[in-house]
Amino acid sequence: MQVLFVHQNFPGQYRHLAPALAARGHQVIGLGEAANVKQTRPQWPGVSIYGYTLKPPGEKTGEPVADLVLPAIRRGQAVAQGLTQLREKGLKPDLICAQIGWGEAIFTKDVFPDAKLLLYCEFYYRARGADSSFDPEFPPRGNAAFRVHLMNLPLTAALEVADAGHAPTEWQRGQFPEHHKNRISVIHEGIDTARAAPGPDARVTLPDGRELTAANRVITYLTRNFEPYRGFHVFMRAIPEIQRRCPDATIVMVGGDRVSYSPRPPAGQTYRDRLTQELGSRIDWSRIVLSPPLPYSTYLALLKISSVHVYLTYPFVLSWSLLEAMSSGCAIVASRTPPVEEVMKHGEHGLLVDFFSTAEIAARVEELYRNRDLAARLGAQARQSVVERYDLQTQCLPQLVGLVEKFKA
Repeated sequence: MQVLFVHQNFPGQYRHLAPALAARGHQVIGLGEAANVKQTRPQWPGVSIYGYTLKPPGEKTGEPVADLVLPAIRRGQAVAQGLTQLREKGLKPDLICAQIGWGEAIFTKDVFPDAKLLLYCEFYYRARGADSSFDPEFPPRGNAAFRVHLMNLPLTAALEVADAGHAPTEWQRGQFPEHHKNRISVIHEGIDTARAAPGPDARVTLPDGRELTAANRVITYLTRNFEPYRGFHVFMRAIPEIQRRCPDATIVMVGGDRVSYSPRPPAGQTYRDRLTQELGSRIDWSRIVLSPPLPYSTYLALLKISSVHVYLTYPFVLSWSLLEAMSSGCAIVASRTPPVEEVMKHGEHGLLVDFFSTAEIAARVEELYRNRDLAARLGAQARQSVVERYDLQTQCLPQLVGLVEKFKA
């Protein structure tokens, strides 16, 4: 079977599935934005990778239709042009797997009408009940409900032409319109539990040259970017109380200063700058490490030596990092928000807290920090749950391969 993957940052969520299908004898092709895929070409044996060219975006107009919908249409057109070039080279996929976001999937079946289309259904936006309107500190501005509808237009266009989809959690699937849900399977991309595993003897060398081990009593907070959607502002405000309760702890925070999902701060500002200025001398900065993103192996080693790991999120896409922390046997304090509650039970896999309560976060961190028997028990049970439900090799990858191979002619 000829399988084509479309993802602007290929491989993205297909990093395990694409090479697994190639290893099973399928002809596998990856298509991503040319500027992004140049770095991935050598890493995926058996997968032929191509790039599509996206024209530079124009200036924002302030008009929601122009700024939210037209970029998705332009990206869809760029993908269609790239697919047309591949068709002229003889490509004729049986199945196209595409990320639902960004508009990439909209015109795929116009180029290959006989191909089946399987969407990765990451998220469908809601004006109420999910991320929008969740945080009163960042209330929706203007016609926010209109904006949500416009953000969903490219997703709806892709859903209308798709044959099936898959979502990583039940909650994420549940955000999609009712009449599409029966075509969406729930299969997570999978966690390499052999690699993300306990290792209390691990050592971590940080970018500043500092070396840490489990003996340093490390509290960790790890995210792609320091922003409100992942509770950065809340965790920062909890630090003074955490430091009072855990005076010998080293708090390591890893993330970037870009914005992935949250409202953008004024030009020239970052959320890290904002919170650093706000908290000032209330924090003992000598016991804080604020690190840029780390190599994956270093990131995993940091989880292995963590005494307590903190994960906070709006009701939004579940981060791989939470499941990797669970798989690593971390003692976790996490927000009582969906889809966290789908993968963690309070008192069984970790301790769940009110996202907004800095006092509760600090108290639960101290509880796990001091009660090492409880921390070890919850960490072991968290790992066992991930091994049983989300292990890459025994659970998720076989299910994803099976889903794809249902489309065999």
